Amino acid sequence: MKRLVPVLKKDNVDLELIMLIRTILAASKEIAFRVSQGDLAGVLGSTLDENIQGEVQKKLDVISNQLLKDMLLDDDSVRAIASEEEDFVVAGHKGAPYIVAFDPLDGSSNVDINGQIGTIFTIYAARDDVADDSELQFAQQGKDQLCAGYVLYGASTLLVMTTGGPTRCFTLDLTHGGYLLTDSECEIPVETKEFAVNIANYRYWSEHTKAYFNDVLYASEDYAGSSMRWNAAMVGDMHRIISRGGLFLYPEDSRPGNQNGKIRLLYEANPLAMLAENAGGKATAAGKRILDIQPSSLHQRVPVALGSVKQVDEFNKVTVK
Repeated sequence: MKRLVPVLKKDNVDLELIMLIRTILAASKEIAFRVSQGDLAGVLGSTLDENIQGEVQKKLDVISNQLLKDMLLDDDSVRAIASEEEDFVVAGHKGAPYIVAFDPLDGSSNVDINGQIGTIFTIYAARDDVADDSELQFAQQGKDQLCAGYVLYGASTLLVMTTGGPTRCFTLDLTHGGYLLTDSECEIPVETKEFAVNIANYRYWSEHTKAYFNDVLYASEDYAGSSMRWNAAMVGDMHRIISRGGLFLYPEDSRPGNQNGKIRLLYEANPLAMLAENAGGKATAAGKRILDIQPSSLHQRVPVALGSVKQVDEFNKVTVK
């Protein structure tokens, strides 16, 4: 099996970007260790604080965010960072070439039940026309990402990443502490019968979204045998889709704050959309390609339909009017 760095070099990734990716992955190994220790390391449970999203933070949220923050700000190739757990952009090294955004612990509600959780990250070229700590550093379309990936902490620790080419999967080898290539080209099937959605939100959805489930998914014989799979962690649902196809949905709904959906464009939707497209899938927000959206704010939210092409298209056909 091939090690990470030789694979990236063969993909003609700049050496400085490779070194930055290694910094992110060094933090991921620390997080993976804390996850594996669980209550033995005192990382379970919640803090008394809320993040910028208004969500109660888990202890492991705070630890993961701090690990990534410290390591990235110590890397002289990083000009600025943005985190789902931080209110504002944090400046790094003046004149550095890259900016990094991340969700340090996606699915943190699963921490206390030993469920699927992961780290999502994205790297862009830094902008010279705005201040280092400006939100405008990150006002870049998803199609401009230089690298996108996630680390899934589970029975094994997996890295799924693209640097503009194929979406590849690496597995953390605990015998030597490095990531080894285990799938050189992930491929999402065009059509499947699995979907992931929080059906408990049905009452808050638009009539068009309800119609998809009422008249298409449940009434049509074409969808007989469909199965719902829901991890309560987008990174976990995404990995299942990368592995065997399916549809991930988080539509907009009528609850305060969810009128534009719940998924964050910068930290979740853009990196996962890039991974999906580079694996042959599709990723849209209200029918529009996610990677073409011009961000309007640092913590912007978007509705998401992501996964196998045929399922995404059929959902949009019913719901986008």
